[in-house]
Amino acid sequence: MIKAILAKKIGMTRIYDVHGQVVSVTVLQAGPCPVTQVLTPAKHGYSAIQVSFGDVREKSVNKPSAGIFKKANVPAAKWVREFRTDKAASFQVGQALKVDSFAAGDYVDVFGTSKGKGFAGAMKRWNFHGGPSTHGQSDRARAPGSSGSNTYPGRVFKGKKFPGHLGVERVTVQHMEVVQILPEQDLMLLKGAVPGPLQGLITIRETVKKTKKRILRAPEPGKKEKKKEAAKAAAPAAAAKAKGGK
Repeated sequence: MIKAILAKKIGMTRIYDVHGQVVSVTVLQAGPCPVTQVLTPAKHGYSAIQVSFGDVREKSVNKPSAGIFKKANVPAAKWVREFRTDKAASFQVGQALKVDSFAAGDYVDVFGTSKGKGFAGAMKRWNFHGGPSTHGQSDRARAPGSSGSNTYPGRVFKGKKFPGHLGVERVTVQHMEVVQILPEQDLMLLKGAVPGPLQGLITIRETVKKTKKRILRAPEPGKKEKKKEAAKAAAPAAAAKAKGGK
């Protein structure tokens, strides 16, 4: 079983961890995602599984997609995505990917589409600091500034940062911690914010970064006092040793 699933963003909330600290989490409805196709190198040129997710009316699905769902004997879905894996042969059509394949403490990579913000200026889109608000400036405080050049080359270089469309881009957040799994409700709680709007599609995969997990331990009661007592007990011996050395 590969650690990958499709999810829908429900919203954000906060919970208390085992140490009593407040943790901001994003609630995702993850799966179940039935397998609609198994892609093999012999037939398709690569190894992957195709999964579906999201409730939708059957009449809202086009005929090619409806044929795939009918052949796989799975209900019509809003989204269809592929997961590359070398273990595609071990999957069967109709088998479902569920949220219980993950566990609290796992780390995942999250892929989503950022919110659309329409036409935005250079300051909002590219974090320009803007022009000075004094010295004769009246209407150029938020302008991008000079964009051309001198005699040579006499044009604006391609790719220069200008005002324009902002958002609706693929955003990846790596190494997010799974705080809690609720398999009965098909819910996953991730620590921190997830890109995209509410009800938006989120793709979750096992992280590619293998880093050590951060373990929080509560301080032992009286640990500072013990250190102070040990330092006081060792002080006379250290002074006598220093005096003998002289």
